Amino acid sequence: MDIKKIVLAYSGGLDTSVILKWLELQYQCPVIAYCADIGQEENWQAVREKGLATGAEQVIISDLREEFVREYIFPAFRANAIYEGSYLLGTSLARPLIAKEQVRIAAAEGADAVSHGATGKGNDQVRFELAYIGLDPKLKIIAPWRIWDLNSRTKLVEFAKEHGIPVPVTKEKPYSSDENLLHISYEGGILENPWTEPDDAMFKMTVSPEAAPDRPTYLEIEFAGGNPVALDGQQLEPLALFTRLNKLGGANGIGRLDLVENRFVGMKSRGVYETPGGTILRAAHRDLETITLDREVMKIRDSLIPRYAELIYNGFWFSPERELLQTTMDATQRTVNGTVRLKLYKGTCTPVGRTSDQSLYQESFATFEEDSVYDQADATGFIRLNGLRLRIQALQKKQS
Repeated sequence: MDIKKIVLAYSGGLDTSVILKWLELQYQCPVIAYCADIGQEENWQAVREKGLATGAEQVIISDLREEFVREYIFPAFRANAIYEGSYLLGTSLARPLIAKEQVRIAAAEGADAVSHGATGKGNDQVRFELAYIGLDPKLKIIAPWRIWDLNSRTKLVEFAKEHGIPVPVTKEKPYSSDENLLHISYEGGILENPWTEPDDAMFKMTVSPEAAPDRPTYLEIEFAGGNPVALDGQQLEPLALFTRLNKLGGANGIGRLDLVENRFVGMKSRGVYETPGGTILRAAHRDLETITLDREVMKIRDSLIPRYAELIYNGFWFSPERELLQTTMDATQRTVNGTVRLKLYKGTCTPVGRTSDQSLYQESFATFEEDSVYDQADATGFIRLNGLRLRIQALQKKQS
């Protein structure tokens, strides 16, 4: 493969550091190390210095945090996206954004190839590469884990030492993790046994529910067009608002999840997640919809959520079908305006109040007291009509 310049999605860890040097040696061309800041804790100066020392032509660090919240997290939460009933798609939503910026850098820097450090067993290779193809199909894609012979940590360490790449001296974690603004995921290692309970010391974003405050925390989230715009009456930009939700959720032990999910590549995988702000946001959003969405609209929208979430999980963010569903989801959000009050307490997030100028809930209709808007005698015909097929079926059974 004739390659002139490569942009590598680089983290500074052992794997991508080895990949950086391997690409340089294998293809004898400049390699740009690109890092995406999507909210993970990182010493970016140290990452830059290590990348340059390992042989990168340059190290580009892109701050994508605001875009991540505004253009990826919020659209997904307008759709109440959730995969297999539990997973809030933290990694799945980050990958297309990382890939999009990587493709942009490739075009700006005259690179003809992109590379990533995802393994051949996971979902991320699919997510990255479908995004590359959907954004610039002319780019050549290099996936080292599928073509090299450095298929063990021992071989990676040997390669690193041979080429003067610093190897972490800290004890290797008994699991792998991935962090961004929306969540931290943990998998592999000791977590591969689905019977093994995660060690509480593993979690970074949340305290355990047992260690959370003994008093509940109340907060109010205001929405406009399905997006959160204010917290406790204070208007905030998306990044600031979501960061605050993460802190509130984390302090109250909210957002921990342990599940076995179905990977797109065909195997089941056990994952443990922390998604404090996202858990709060989804609960508030769904609750506001109970008073602002028409019943039949909600039924149709809810029927589309599994497909929408599956598209994101499988890597089809930049697909016409995801964009079509997004347009549909967003059309339902025009009336999702109002405020939800929530109670956070020891790992639980409970909506306890909601209000909206566009509320479809009318106390005068729902009241058990005397009213002049609902004739209860009308229910007789309603029940008879809805019971007609049951009556016919029962009569048929008696005859037979």
